[in-house]
Amino acid sequence: MSNQLPIDITATNTLNSIGENILIADTDFKITWMNRKAIQSLQTIAPYYGLSRAEDMIGLNMDHFHRSPDYQRGMMKELGEGHRARIMIAEKIAADIVITPIYPIEDTAEIEGYMVMLMDVTSQAEEQKRKDQMIKELQVPIIHIWENTIALPLLGDMDIDRGDHLISMVLEECTSKQIEFVLLSLDGVKQVVNHFTCTIQSLHDCLRLIGVELILVGITPELALTIKDIFNVRTFRSANAGLKYIMKLQGDVCIDT
Repeated sequence: MSNQLPIDITATNTLNSIGENILIADTDFKITWMNRKAIQSLQTIAPYYGLSRAEDMIGLNMDHFHRSPDYQRGMMKELGEGHRARIMIAEKIAADIVITPIYPIEDTAEIEGYMVMLMDVTSQAEEQKRKDQMIKELQVPIIHIWENTIALPLLGDMDIDRGDHLISMVLEECTSKQIEFVLLSLDGVKQVVNHFTCTIQSLHDCLRLIGVELILVGITPELALTIKDIFNVRTFRSANAGLKYIMKLQGDVCIDT
């Protein structure tokens, strides 16, 4: 069986068919090409930089679009595989940016250029709406089960900002109320992303420093595969099992063994 494609597909046609905004820059960070999707999307952004058309960005250095060009250049030069971040364009448009070095087919460490993808491009109003929704979801209810035990049902998606907020909120509650146990329910988690495990591990490590034990409940088989790399965190499949464990430690109930 032949490994040849049945038709002649060029790299340009392939990049033009992708439904994301793609720009190509050379090793001097000058924009050399953009696909049709980028030309359409960036047309509304061009005037913010004194340009009449999106195509006028071709030939410009990426320094033109950054507040701190030196920092950006240093970051791109150190890229090994890729970099992803949430950025604001001209303080008006938000987007997820993914920068990937382009290497030649030959086995060499020399970078030929960079591919820049702009995804989830939204207006400032839409971005604010997204942040408002995230803040709404951040309002995790803290339930005081006993004098030294709290329970938190975690709802919605977990990203870096939400993870940091969760850790800060729980630490403040524990130190101010002399909490000894935190029961974190994961039943309502919609989607697990890469840094979810790091957030849970960081929460556990921070709580341990102040003498508080984190207990995870609502662990489904699918979730177990994702958080399998968490160390020294006690987990239970149900909240009932977690509560029994806490009660046994407190001596409030007698659990048959």
